[in-house]
Formats: sequence, C-alpha cells, structure tokens
Amino acid sequence: MIFGFLLILSIGYSQTKQTHTYGVKDGEELKLDIYFPDNFDQNTSFPTIVWMHGGGFSGGSRDAPDETQLCQEITNRNYIAVSISYRLTRKGTKEGFGCDCPKEVKLETFQKASEDYLDAVQFLIRNRGKFKIDPEKVIAGGSSAGAEGILNAIFMKENWFDSKYEDVNFAGLISLAGAAVPEIKIDKINSIPAVFFHGAEDKTVPYETNPHHFCEKNKAGYLVLKGSRSIVEEYENLNQSYFLFTSLNGKHEWSGIPFEYLNQIFEFLRLTLEKKKFLTIEINID
Repeated sequence: MIFGFLLILSIGYSQTKQTHTYGVKDGEELKLDIYFPDNFDQNTSFPTIVWMHGGGFSGGSRDAPDETQLCQEITNRNYIAVSISYRLTRKGTKEGFGCDCPKEVKLETFQKASEDYLDAVQFLIRNRGKFKIDPEKVIAGGSSAGAEGILNAIFMKENWFDSKYEDVNFAGLISLAGAAVPEIKIDKINSIPAVFFHGAEDKTVPYETNPHHFCEKNKAGYLVLKGSRSIVEEYENLNQSYFLFTSLNGKHEWSGIPFEYLNQIFEFLRLTLEKKKFLTIEINID
C-alpha cells in the first residue's frame, strides 16, 4: 500500500522517495522509505541496500538526519536505498534493554525485529517489478539494534522462521556495532560478503563473544552474544570475504554511520559482489 510520495527534486526520478506500508503489527503500521538513484530507469533493476536504524529497540527513526543522508549517499552510488521502521518493543518500558531486561525478553525482541526486517525485504522482493529491485543484489544494513536485527535475520532465518522467507536472500551485509545470538549458523551459503565496524571497547554490544551490556551472570539480562570479531573468525574458517574495521579504543560510538569510510565500503562491495573477488580486509585504528 502506498502511504505517500515525495519528489525531492522535480526532474524525472532524480532523488525520489516513496513511502510504503509493508505490514501492520500490534496495531502499528510499519513503513519503509525507498530512495531511487538519479538515473532511475524503469527498464533496469538496481542493487538495493535495506537499512535498519539503531536506538536500543526503543528509539530512532527511519528518516532521522543520518539515515536520510546515508540513503542519499547510497543513491549517489547507483543503488536503491531503503530505510525501514520496525517495532520498538522496548519503548517506554521500565527495564529498557539493559541488565534488568530478562534474557527471554531480549531474545523475543531480537526475533520480532528480525521478523520485521525480513517482512520488509519480502515486501520489496514481491514488488520488485514495481520498484525495479534486483532480488539477487539485496544488501542488508543496520546500526546497533538495527545491526542486531539484520545479523539475526540473516544467520537465524531458518532456525526462527523455518521456510517462511525462502524467497528472501541477501548478497551482502553492513553491520555497525552489531552482534547476534550465539546459536547463529554461519555456513558457505549465508556467509555473504560482510562489512563490520565496531569499537573493541564497546560495553553495550560486545565486539567479541561476551554478555550483552556486559551484564553479570546473576542479572536477569545476562545474554551472551557474538560480536563482529567472533563472526569474522567464522568467516575466516570458511574462507569467505569480509571487511572488519576496528577502533581499538572505541566504544559504542562506532554504531554511528561512518560517512568518511563510505568509499571504502562501496569499493569492497563492488569488488566482492560485482567482480566476485575474494577479499579479507582488516583496518585497526586507535
């Protein structure tokens, strides 16, 4: 269902944005914004990045300034960009999403977010003719909570949802300060070319395999997650392409969109997805 249509510039399809509702859950309309590149052509299908914002599952928005700027940067590189809303199940709760939030609730939160993400991508794929999306070139992307959502969506898809999303597959992923539940299954098929940005001293979302928020074992919210470094180790064992950017002294600020590194990110995607090159890149900064 088309919710709205915004023409950012008035010539042709230049910087167009469409807003659609992809689902209704818990009484809430869930929307996504689709940004089209300047040279949008109805006879061409485009690679697409589907972005999931951060905010601890209690805040953030699909059309926040950084998300809007990112989508415009994506379209400048001849991709379609999509930014989605999803259920913020921890909004207004007393426990938030830290150590007082029970483990079972955290797992349910991850699963609902992943379901929303997969529903959004499925909506796009099923309407690929209208939106001119190439279903073989969909890249998942997210920041913080959004990165947790996309990582679990990719690596827990069959475990959590059986065959519901058989038509949803991804060509690559971009994770900013993300982590996933330890039960994830990474194999030769789903270990798609991946970009990870993370601070090694992140005390919110672990960089390696550690408790979420570094909660103590006696806390209700004690839940071990696999962070970027641990996921990359599995990629290394499978001999799969990855780009890991580590801020050795960085904390959770690396969940922010790294605009200054976008050229490097897109060059990695070009070489691994278009040119089919095998690449392992690690960058460490203080």
